[in-house]
Amino acid sequence: MTTSPVDSALAWRMAGAAFAAGFVVFGVVYSFGVFLEPISADLGSGHTATSALYAISSSAFYFLGPATGWISDRTGPRVIAAIGALIMAAGLAATALVASIEAAYVTYGLGVGIGAACTYVPTFAVVGGWFDRWRTRALSIAVAGTGLGMLVLPPLSAVLIERLGWRSAFVALAVISGVILMASAALVRQPPQQPNAPRHEPLGAQLRSRPFLLIYISWVLGTTALFIPFVFLPAFAVGLGADPVAASWLISIIGGASVVGRVGIGYVKSSGGALRLYKSSILAMAASYSIWLVSPGFTWLVVFAATLGLAYGVRISLVAPVLIELFGAKQLGALLGTFFTGTGVAGLAGPMLASFVADHWGSHAAGITVAIVLGVLGYVFALPLKVRAPVQAERATSPR
Repeated sequence: MTTSPVDSALAWRMAGAAFAAGFVVFGVVYSFGVFLEPISADLGSGHTATSALYAISSSAFYFLGPATGWISDRTGPRVIAAIGALIMAAGLAATALVASIEAAYVTYGLGVGIGAACTYVPTFAVVGGWFDRWRTRALSIAVAGTGLGMLVLPPLSAVLIERLGWRSAFVALAVISGVILMASAALVRQPPQQPNAPRHEPLGAQLRSRPFLLIYISWVLGTTALFIPFVFLPAFAVGLGADPVAASWLISIIGGASVVGRVGIGYVKSSGGALRLYKSSILAMAASYSIWLVSPGFTWLVVFAATLGLAYGVRISLVAPVLIELFGAKQLGALLGTFFTGTGVAGLAGPMLASFVADHWGSHAAGITVAIVLGVLGYVFALPLKVRAPVQAERATSPR
């Protein structure tokens, strides 16, 4: 009798590869803030022109996801992940040599963005197909790598910049990225075929379906709201009398709490399944902004940051399980890639919306109110979602 590779030690190796890829990709992307000042000063490019590096890289990352996910679904994740590892490492190393911000737009903006799209979506998307009993736990561990990377690599980059300069820091990140991402690519492989797996609708039909539109709009609304505290929260805390350094730690608290939420959700049992927990996490995020709105001092802002981070971590951990409940795991790469374009949309809309509110109303309370409204609307759009009966019926009637 052949032992199934599903839920095996080999399957957990896939979760580890996705954890490592997420650690590097999100750690590098979210480290850009500590490079802003030194790059701007060295190249004489100004903050606006330099910040375009992040806009280019993050846009390429999120908006190329559908293509890299589709390729991975059809050819397997290993080759495209290895190509992405090489592109990201080469882009970071080449950025250390640039003499102008325009050259950095290509080396960093496109190099990091394309490399991230080629490595993260393909390695993460295969994890769901390797698990059955432990799927939610495995996916929560895999996605925890993104949160840990956001915590570890930005301060590490700051230390490297202080001691070596920003150019040498990029070389160090290139080496770290190349080694870890190539190891991840070497480990990852296509999920095993499930003989009793249900039939699925064509990808185009799934992407045009009402459930996908609902969950996509819900994600864009909720994530746009999430970007508002990233813009407003430190300044709000300073306005209440907090030390600027302490105020900056509020963003780190959100990130740290999200790691707890990402890992912890894998150990929570729910009779309602992943979809019910997912809806609850959206509502918890929306409710957390009310804590921010009425916070009388710094202590309550810490409570808000921790609450938001926990709910945010649970939500992101449940994306893949929920998409599998709704659509199955067969085309998960393309589904995830398309779904995460919503983060790109929110990343563009959130900061602009926050700045617009600040400029026209001159009040942090107005921005917080916008976050509450967007969060509630995100829950409203998610509320009608349910696991579709045809998928369940197909699972029961598949040929054996």
